[in-house]
Amino acid sequence: MPKEHTKRLIKYNDKVFSCATSIAMELIGGKWKSVILVYLIDGKKRYSELKKLISTITERTLSLQLKQLEKDGLITRKVYTKKPPLKVEYALTDFGKSLIPILQSIASWGMIVAEEKGEVING
Repeated sequence: MPKEHTKRLIKYNDKVFSCATSIAMELIGGKWKSVILVYLIDGKKRYSELKKLISTITERTLSLQLKQLEKDGLITRKVYTKKPPLKVEYALTDFGKSLIPILQSIASWGMIVAEEKGEVING
């Protein structure tokens, strides 16, 4: 039975949204946030690993998106300074892990679209 949608306002992080979907899109919307999160499902990754996995993202955009995801509490950034070279790892927080089923569903649907309407290029 579908839930009835009623007009309401929701305040989250000092911003006002017209529906809960808007909050979700604020956190994971855009071209890169969900892509980064999908790659972190398998475990922590270094910046360079993420850059290799997401080869079409610029370094500046990756850096900005990682900072935003960390600010929103979806990922953690851990810096290891014991010995050079400096090592930084990113991982999903518990809050970020709560997105895993949603991200997997989006990725599965995207693969269906790619197979039916596009072309999968292995490279």
